[in-house]
Amino acid sequence: MKGFKEAHSAFIEDHLNKRSGERRGRLERGHGHAETLFAQNIWWPLKGHFDELHPEYEVPDWRGRSYFADFVFAPKLWRILIEIKGFSEHVANMDRRKYCNELNRETFLSGMGFRVISFAYDDVAQRPDLCIYLLRILLNRYESANANVERVFFADNEILRYSLFLARPIRPIDISRYFSIDHRTAVARLKRLCHKGWLKPIIRGTGQRILSYEVTKQGLDSGLI
Repeated sequence: MKGFKEAHSAFIEDHLNKRSGERRGRLERGHGHAETLFAQNIWWPLKGHFDELHPEYEVPDWRGRSYFADFVFAPKLWRILIEIKGFSEHVANMDRRKYCNELNRETFLSGMGFRVISFAYDDVAQRPDLCIYLLRILLNRYESANANVERVFFADNEILRYSLFLARPIRPIDISRYFSIDHRTAVARLKRLCHKGWLKPIIRGTGQRILSYEVTKQGLDSGLI
């Protein structure tokens, strides 16, 4: 299996070979440190490949001018545009006109069918786990697993991760909203994790009602978190 450096070099070389003129030049100039760091710290650990990911992807803005996004992930049915933004370029040194143009461009691209997301360079460099977590949540809404076993594993993984992220006992309504599922299915998933010993119910009142669940030591040691 290829390691990151080999896979990344092949990924860039493949796109260079498919391009010419300014599109090729933009990839040679534009795919720099921040973009490579995103590929290494975020995309590679999350996906393990670069299939359907396009670096320095040319799109028009609302004025018809060419704009090159850092990445576009474009399977057949949907497109996610990804930007890595440094503080100096996108905040400290941005004037009012540039700020307006950036917002207008993002709104236009959303209208053109792109899901536009941005990551701070500092998070990509120093807090990649947070970026992976957030990107996984987004992709989970678009992608479906290839097999039921994979879906169950992914759901269990995300429930445990989300429980820690909330920093409080997790409730069925939290799972319903997170996975866009009904209450009964959410309860069934939580009960399954209780049966595995990875969650335990918190019982309230004399009626023995279960309103929430918390992660057990076995859940923490499961290897899913």
